[in-house]
Amino acid sequence: MSNRFSLSVALLGCAVLAPACRAITLPAQTTIPVIFTHTVDSAKAKAGDVVTAKTMQVVLLPNGEQLPKGTLVTAHVVEARAFKFDETPYASQQASYLSIQIDQILDKGVSSPVATSVRALASAQTVGEALTPQRMDETDSPGMMVLVGGGHYSPVGKRVTAGSEDDIVGYNKKQGVFARLLPGGFGCKGTQTEQSVAIFSPDACGLYGFVSVRLSAKGDGTFRLESTHHTIQLYAGSAALLQVQ
Repeated sequence: MSNRFSLSVALLGCAVLAPACRAITLPAQTTIPVIFTHTVDSAKAKAGDVVTAKTMQVVLLPNGEQLPKGTLVTAHVVEARAFKFDETPYASQQASYLSIQIDQILDKGVSSPVATSVRALASAQTVGEALTPQRMDETDSPGMMVLVGGGHYSPVGKRVTAGSEDDIVGYNKKQGVFARLLPGGFGCKGTQTEQSVAIFSPDACGLYGFVSVRLSAKGDGTFRLESTHHTIQLYAGSAALLQVQ
């Protein structure tokens, strides 16, 4: 079953069940940690191709509602181009690029449009490392969870710490990791409200684990990856920290 057909069926089901279905509204600054469910290759992708991701943990909303872990987030390819090496001496290589726009959240059969920016983007390998306890030796059974961007916490502890003095920057709770976001170097601003961050450090900002790749993002939910060295591939298992505008 294609992604497009699956979404159509879900929306039809909501129409049948109305008025039980209703759209959700996400306040500005709300962060949504998501993991991409399939690989998008700029050598194969076409404008309009559906891209899907799922929330990595519960996203708590101010009105007491929440987006469950595994909530579907849909997007589409805006444009894509493969890398082709130009052998002309002193040639300036044309970039391979992949632009993706985040479109909507599908919760309980309800499709809700959402405008976000990508605060941080981590490669599949980096995500795997963040999901795996880092043990010092065989006696260190719990290990430490090292977040993308540098924060860390014990799997059996509550405090998320960072910096040379292990300042408390967030908390590991039953529903996931939550923190007030800290300013970052990619133009990311801090927040006064606690947000869902999952595997991301509160100051995570920009690209992690991508080699020879540039990231640019817009507030309409579009983010663009570029490279003048290789074809852009966003592998399944890569993750993004989205932030509502």
